[in-house]
Amino acid sequence: MVPLQFDLQTPTDTDAFGRRLAPLLFPGCFVALIGTLGAGKTYLTRAIAEGLGIANPAIVNSPTFVLIQEYDARLPIYHFDAYRLTTEAEFADLGVHEYFAGAGVCLVEWADKVPACLPKERLEIRITITGETSRHVEVTGFGERYEAMMKRIDEIQIGR
Repeated sequence: MVPLQFDLQTPTDTDAFGRRLAPLLFPGCFVALIGTLGAGKTYLTRAIAEGLGIANPAIVNSPTFVLIQEYDARLPIYHFDAYRLTTEAEFADLGVHEYFAGAGVCLVEWADKVPACLPKERLEIRITITGETSRHVEVTGFGERYEAMMKRIDEIQIGR
């Protein structure tokens, strides 16, 4: 699958992308978030949570030290961070596969650190810093349902 590529010039663009992406997510949806420190993985997660109707988006923060945060919204949100982990086994030992099989949306920051633990079918969002507030985004769907989702993402993305 060829990734969708677009640029987000401002944090407002990132907010809009996350809020517009949220209605496309479904129970059991898995989103792998990849990017360097400061790329905006947590910022995008907060925007997605807002789009899913979380009561207080300000509570969404990086789960680097707790590893997993759970939030109530239209769909439960399971927010993971693999940054501090040194092995994929550590990630698996968190019981992540039970979350992956659940009825919520799984958002995994630093997913590229735990590739063997990721579901075969998933949405992958790579964020690259291109300026002080601008980001380049690549979105790839793996699996039929996620490939279909990419067509809808192409319709809603705002960076062009």
